[in-house]
Amino acid sequence: MYHKALINNADMRFGQFKYFLLVITLISCFSLTSCSQNQPPKKVAKKDSLSKEWDKTIPGNFSEQVNSVFDSAQIDNFIKLYPDLKSYTGDVTEFYKKRKYAYAWFDKGKLIEQASNLANRVGNLKRNGVYKELPYQPKLDSLLNSIGTKKNQTDIKLELMLTYQYFAFSQLVWQGMDESASKSAKWYLPRKKVAYDQYLDSLLSAPAGQAKIDEPVYRQYELLRSYLRKYRALQTKETWAPIVPAKIYKVGDSSTVISGIKRRLFLLEYFKGDTTNQTFNTELQDAVKSFQSTRGLTVTGLLNKPTIAELNVPLSNRITTILVNMERSRWLPVSMDSYYLAVNIPEFKLHVYNADSLLWSCNVVVGQTVHQTTVFYGEVKYVVFSPYWNVPPGILKNEIIPGMKRNKNYLAQHNMELTGYEGGLPVVRQKPGPANSLGLVKFLFPNSYNIYLHDTPSKSLFGETTRAFSHGCIRVGEPTKLANFLLQDYKQWTPDKINKAMHQGREQYVTLTKKVPVYIAYLTSFVDRDGKINFRKDIYNLDDRLASMIVSGKGKY
Repeated sequence: MYHKALINNADMRFGQFKYFLLVITLISCFSLTSCSQNQPPKKVAKKDSLSKEWDKTIPGNFSEQVNSVFDSAQIDNFIKLYPDLKSYTGDVTEFYKKRKYAYAWFDKGKLIEQASNLANRVGNLKRNGVYKELPYQPKLDSLLNSIGTKKNQTDIKLELMLTYQYFAFSQLVWQGMDESASKSAKWYLPRKKVAYDQYLDSLLSAPAGQAKIDEPVYRQYELLRSYLRKYRALQTKETWAPIVPAKIYKVGDSSTVISGIKRRLFLLEYFKGDTTNQTFNTELQDAVKSFQSTRGLTVTGLLNKPTIAELNVPLSNRITTILVNMERSRWLPVSMDSYYLAVNIPEFKLHVYNADSLLWSCNVVVGQTVHQTTVFYGEVKYVVFSPYWNVPPGILKNEIIPGMKRNKNYLAQHNMELTGYEGGLPVVRQKPGPANSLGLVKFLFPNSYNIYLHDTPSKSLFGETTRAFSHGCIRVGEPTKLANFLLQDYKQWTPDKINKAMHQGREQYVTLTKKVPVYIAYLTSFVDRDGKINFRKDIYNLDDRLASMIVSGKGKY
């Protein structure tokens, strides 16, 4: 996505389902409702000034002492005083059972350093893109302040308050809003599951002084959080007045506007030269190209209208976009240890991964706004060479039947055939061949949305900057390469045999013995492998609703 190299937390066993990577999207079928998906023949079945330690999750390890313990009944007593934390009692109880009810935040009667680190993070949730307050956070501060007056004495209320706050913090920052929020945002990818008690165990067992242990959040989350800090800092210092050029500028041009553009690109970390110089030089051209690439624009190096428009987007808008995609990153699996495909819809890209390694990417075409590609998870089960295209009812009613009435040879001229009648309508399919609407190969991952990946005879669309042209399915720019990738472990399927099967004019199903995961995701902001933040158009208008839930703090957790 895109960005997407997932964190390898091999030493941390969360006991959750496998995590994947993300993101990017699209393809299409000529159907007014969906791409009717063929099934195989029936026979085929902190304050920023705080030390870096503040930002290391809750760094280090908890107290290893075992002598100072408390009675388990103290947990029940605590929750009677602080009932709003009751939902975390199961996690807290399990945590202390494993410790045999030994204090975790005290060592020899003294509060360990991690306690203040946790308190800092709990008190600065907005730095994590969260606008919701944890219950009893002021009480935590009060308990921490009072402990400073005591000498070598444990405090059971503070001990339990810290642990409860840890689990509350974990859910907000690592898990995000609940499934009702993600589904309302049309996100049907499976939500990750994090065994927070096991994550605590990994912290407990870490050697003293160990460096940061990675948080159980998809890698993009931390990368976006770093840019959230940068953009918020810019917002406090810069007015970000609109740049108004007199024309399209190119190398060799001079203008006072150019120095302003250089300064803006400098602030955004694209330009490193003299910002007072008013000449459009090659150094600025390189910066403009880099900027255009990270905004999904055609890379020309010219200061044209689309580029100026992106430079003028208010910082507040960018911050909101980052917040939205930080939340989406909380929903994504942390990592994955096998081959998988990831489509990021706003990026119009398909990414092919082996575990955390990006193997290759290609352009895709996704669904139009009125025929949106669904954000969901599937598993590629079939590669279908020389496919038939079963015409969906929508296209049948609006195009095929009227065409048949006008021209008795309509079906033959479009290489189609009538195979029967169903529900009072003719059943029509397009025969295999280079003019077939699905191209020479399709990739099926059975799902209720009738979405799949496929080739297309309309190759010119892959050269467009915005590629939302399909009726929901995802057209792949390099279908032959994808077929070879999916069949690489099948020795009988050599590149030559794959090529022949694609052109044989006879439909052939190949069933994968090991299905390949495919994630169709929706990220409008992400950090690429060069460390640059990318922004893409919210083509399906999915950001605003989620943004309102985040900023209002009313999202359900």
